[in-house]
Amino acid sequence: MSDPRIRNPALRAKVTTAEAAAALIQPGDTIGMSGFTGAGYPKVVPAALAARIEQAHARGDPFRVRVWTGASTGPELDGVLARANGIEFRLPYNSDPIAREKINSGQMEYLDMHLSQVAPVAWQGFLGPLDVALIEVSAIREDGTLVPSSSIGNNKTWLERAERVILEVNRWQNAALEGMHDIYYGTALPPNRVPIPLIHAEDRIGETGFRCDPAKIVAIVETDAPDRNAPFDPPDAAAGAIAGHLLGFLQHEVKLGRLPASLLPLQSGVGNTANAVLAGLLAGPFEQLTAYTEVMQDGMLALLDAGKLKVASATAFSLSPDAAADLNSRMERFRDRIILRPQEISNHPELVRRLGCIAMNGMVEADIYGAVNSTHLMGSRIQNGIGGSGDFARNAFISIFMARSTAKRGAISTIVPQCSHVDHITQDVQVLVTEQGLADLRGLSPKQRATAIIANCAHPDFREALADYFARAQRDAYGQQTPVLLDEALSWHSRFIRTGSMRP
Repeated sequence: MSDPRIRNPALRAKVTTAEAAAALIQPGDTIGMSGFTGAGYPKVVPAALAARIEQAHARGDPFRVRVWTGASTGPELDGVLARANGIEFRLPYNSDPIAREKINSGQMEYLDMHLSQVAPVAWQGFLGPLDVALIEVSAIREDGTLVPSSSIGNNKTWLERAERVILEVNRWQNAALEGMHDIYYGTALPPNRVPIPLIHAEDRIGETGFRCDPAKIVAIVETDAPDRNAPFDPPDAAAGAIAGHLLGFLQHEVKLGRLPASLLPLQSGVGNTANAVLAGLLAGPFEQLTAYTEVMQDGMLALLDAGKLKVASATAFSLSPDAAADLNSRMERFRDRIILRPQEISNHPELVRRLGCIAMNGMVEADIYGAVNSTHLMGSRIQNGIGGSGDFARNAFISIFMARSTAKRGAISTIVPQCSHVDHITQDVQVLVTEQGLADLRGLSPKQRATAIIANCAHPDFREALADYFARAQRDAYGQQTPVLLDEALSWHSRFIRTGSMRP
């Protein structure tokens, strides 16, 4: 019997199997898929497509597709298609380990993009046509409107741009999601852009469902499968110290009158350290907080539950399995205090700047002048992608990056003379935090930044070597605005490649 969530009779007649739906996808197709940080991605059609691709490869027939999403997805999408060697091109973000190996070995082309730019770029057309939209939804209304799932991402754009649409209706998603979404249809390309009428993080400016031409819908598959995200590690001493330094900084800013007592809208990147900071806010003095971010993590859900956070605006959930199950069982409690938007709105640079967001993001490494690498290991091996950190960092009221001071069990310093790859230039980084301390870089010249970062953020095992390098750079560098000894700065990274350690 069909799920009663498919309430449109004409569309109910299009219900089919995952295999039949996958058969509608052709070699070379570009597919816009739902999914953002392991939330709201299609669960069964990608696996059926991967099986079809493997059969084609066994016959010696080429079969690969181009995949666009909102951000990272789950193993049932990126993992199965990468394992089948079925992805020719991927954008705009990836965190799947199998896909990562394909990218770093040169078997998959990958375009890492600022997440706010994906929808406009798709509309500009230079990426080519979008053949198929494969989107998970939680219901289909009587009038054919699609009720979104646990992420919005770029789904609105994929549904509008695609020639054909395949839907997965996932009954695992709580029906109480309906009404949580805010789909804004007022975006356009120049010269037809108009101001986005969003003044506060809690404003709703759009519709609660996706519009979709029913004639484009070629298949609907019913599913009953959970989103899949990894659990967060409990905050350890280092994560707790980072959270403590950051909370102390925010309290100081309030005391000086540079921030209101309820702070400004919070943005938090994904990860254990970011989640630890959110957990620290739970015990902090701040009340009536708001969030304008791209993902809802466990810590933000706890803040909502405790009444510390009055509203959270995002484009997706990024919850541990336990937190996802908890939210799903109590969705009605949170429906009026969580707003899910398209990522072109949740990450919109003008909105981030106008709302005055406090951006808190993780990093791979920072150099002594405050440039940040958030994507690559040793300069050339991509780990994930820039995600939304650039959207927020450049436009935030305060731009904060954080990481432990060492990695690889102390073999690597995350504070280096020069980043092996730069995602965020020094002008976009205002505060650096490690478990060692916090460096407020606002108003400091490059040499002043270097002094503050080495003294406050570097691990003691590397601090002396960094200070020695900085002193020699001030003596021997070609110029003295940002003193760099190019060969020696890069040797920190090559030393790890040779020996497995950056230690002097």
